[in-house]
Amino acid sequence: MQKACRETLGNSIPQKSKRGFGIVEVLVAAAVLGFMYMAIMNMHGGNHDSLLRIRSRDGATEVAQNLIDSLGALGLASLYDEKLEKDAEGHVKPIIIDPIVRTWEGQPGAVSNTIKVNYRAEITVSSDDEYKTKTSTRLLGSDSIEHVYAKRLDVKISWTFKNSTQSITVSGVVR
Repeated sequence: MQKACRETLGNSIPQKSKRGFGIVEVLVAAAVLGFMYMAIMNMHGGNHDSLLRIRSRDGATEVAQNLIDSLGALGLASLYDEKLEKDAEGHVKPIIIDPIVRTWEGQPGAVSNTIKVNYRAEITVSSDDEYKTKTSTRLLGSDSIEHVYAKRLDVKISWTFKNSTQSITVSGVVR
């Protein structure tokens, strides 16, 4: 009877189970964590570069708009073809401003630092012929009067990012 009882109880009593992790399990877990850490660090570096690239482009847009606004504030009279420098063929030369430096305090990452970008501006003013009106009247005794009512400005802003030249072009009209 005792033998039968032991057999019955022996089947229901759990045997001592192994506890803890084996060396292979620990090594596999360490390798997986290492790959995950490297992927996260790679993603962080890419995000850092994207942040700097986007901030530089936003700064270039700001510089271009400031130049258009400044020339607009000077007025149309300052942009007549006679006042602008011309090349050997008689075309209006672009106005070049280099460098325009913008600095931002920022924290792209864990450490706060200063972001400094050097921009180069090239402003092209369209000729008078594009924004001219002709009027004629018999009262004044003239065949036609030409009037320049606006000038088009194309502002190209260039800067260097990671040994590559980036640029944007913004257009505006000064009336």
